[in-house]
Amino acid sequence: MPTRTADAVWRGGLRDGNGTVRTASGVLDSQYSFSTRFENGAGTNPEELIGAAHAACFSMALSAGLERAGHKADSVETNAKVTFEKVGEGFAITRIDLETKASVPGIDDAAFQEQAEKAKAGCPISKALASVPITLKATLG
Repeated sequence: MPTRTADAVWRGGLRDGNGTVRTASGVLDSQYSFSTRFENGAGTNPEELIGAAHAACFSMALSAGLERAGHKADSVETNAKVTFEKVGEGFAITRIDLETKASVPGIDDAAFQEQAEKAKAGCPISKALASVPITLKATLG
């Protein structure tokens, strides 16, 4: 399995500084700053990137689990909401809420929910973020 890499550079102080983040594949090359993390500035932030990674990983894990169970999905769409809050003297990711909607011919809701829970527990990003509470709302549609 390949090792994936990304780079980040930060220049300046926390409030007046700025940085860039990029992936080795070149698909991401973006700015980040205090305002993109703590306000609504243009650019990305670490929590948004974690959310994107988690949504993508979960969607793939659910699709794989469904297929192994004999139910190939037509589509799996997942949104990840990453909550970032002040905790004590610092900041922390305090929860991640996954919401997924899938189109899966011939599956009943109970079997779908079972596969969704397995995907939540087994997705490598979920495992990496195991110290954070992760909720899941999964619907067929």
